[in-house]
Amino acid sequence: MSIRVVLKYLGLVLVVLGAMLLFPLAWSVAAGDGASLCFIVPILVSVVAGGLLWLRIAVPTGSITRREGFALVTCSWIAVALVGALPFTLSHALPTYVDAVFEAMSGFTTTGATVFTSLGEQPQSILLWRNYSQWLGGMGIVTFFVALFPMFGVGAARLFDAEMPGPHPERLRTRIRDTAQALWALYVSFSLAEFLLLWLGGRLPAFDSLNITFGTMPTGGFLHLSDSIGAYGDNTFVTVVVTVFMLAAGVNFALYYYMAKKGRRWALKDNSEFRLYITIFAVASIVIAVDLLHAGGVSWSEAAKLATFQVASVQTTTGFATADFNLWPSLSKGILVVLMVVGASAGSTGGGLKVVRVLVVIKYAYRQVIAAFSPRSVIPLRVGGEAVPEGTVSAIVGMSILYVCALGGGFLVMTLHGLDIVTAFTSVVATVGNVGPGLGAVGAVENYAFIPASGKAFLTICMLIGRLEFVTVIALASPAFWRWR
Repeated sequence: MSIRVVLKYLGLVLVVLGAMLLFPLAWSVAAGDGASLCFIVPILVSVVAGGLLWLRIAVPTGSITRREGFALVTCSWIAVALVGALPFTLSHALPTYVDAVFEAMSGFTTTGATVFTSLGEQPQSILLWRNYSQWLGGMGIVTFFVALFPMFGVGAARLFDAEMPGPHPERLRTRIRDTAQALWALYVSFSLAEFLLLWLGGRLPAFDSLNITFGTMPTGGFLHLSDSIGAYGDNTFVTVVVTVFMLAAGVNFALYYYMAKKGRRWALKDNSEFRLYITIFAVASIVIAVDLLHAGGVSWSEAAKLATFQVASVQTTTGFATADFNLWPSLSKGILVVLMVVGASAGSTGGGLKVVRVLVVIKYAYRQVIAAFSPRSVIPLRVGGEAVPEGTVSAIVGMSILYVCALGGGFLVMTLHGLDIVTAFTSVVATVGNVGPGLGAVGAVENYAFIPASGKAFLTICMLIGRLEFVTVIALASPAFWRWR
């Protein structure tokens, strides 16, 4: 493990982050909102610090090791959150730096949880930065650098695996850099399509169209509007477009590549994870619609509209809300909590445990039942007609156990902060799963501002480990990991 390698490439990450901050700076200058200095300072900090690390640290040529990849990815996400928090602090948009780091981490990890209590009073560029940060984090910060720079060489694969761990899409191209470029090209294309539909088709203001896109495609869910997407809840065209793109963002992006570049027109239909993903969406939408209709107060069309939008939002871990689902019947709220845990597909911008893991765990449990009365049976675990290697099965089951333990342990930690049971549990579910809103005091129309600083710091860590899926972050806590060479 070479800390010099990590610091050198971390410098490159910081320099490019400074370049990314030029967009909200330019917007601030054009809008004349008086927040330009709030971006100039972090740009200087990021570029100067990053430039010194990149230029002054000499490292031998060679690939990045697996441990260096883990350390670089984790340190990069922490660094961009620390620097990305500066505009919120310098503009006095948030009262403390802890709040600002929470907000920045929520943005980059596409969680959507917020401590903002008054959006209407904030400079336009500050709100743009909050939305833009989640779009940058949607496909992965380090994946962006892998796509941009060739110097990572064979070490690019280790960075890609560290940032997108677990059951991620197979390599779409021979070189991992080409894979990263293909994923980002698809991501940008979808984003551009949604923006144009909202702006030209929905006739929304360009600023609103841009920010809704920044909240949809990365499944981030934060918006600059006080009523969030509910401000356009009566606009059927907008809600339909957003619902479709949320569901699209929750699909494995490799499948889109196969359809567009490889001519596999049935790639979606033939994929077992996609079929289960759509089945969960359809069944959950129908059950919640019926539950809302049974509770009274809404028509069938309104119940269907509310249910489909909210299920798509929660299942993809976007976190948009057109209604206060805190007030919904218990069955509907219970289904939404389950969807928060299950999440979207592997290889998507969504969070959660991932549908394919749930599928493998269910089949693994069934196999254990068969083995209980037929111990000599050899039953390969198949997904989509293909046998899953036992090493992959063990990794998925282990990850699932870690996920459940994190939810249980996090729940106990948050109860220590005086939160009621529903709020404590769903705040952890919503941050580890990168969903954003939970239930109780952190519901769809609430925020996280009331939570003590220590609680916000803990939930910030939950967002990070949820985005990097535990192993990449937890590995750094092992003493053996830090044996430098």
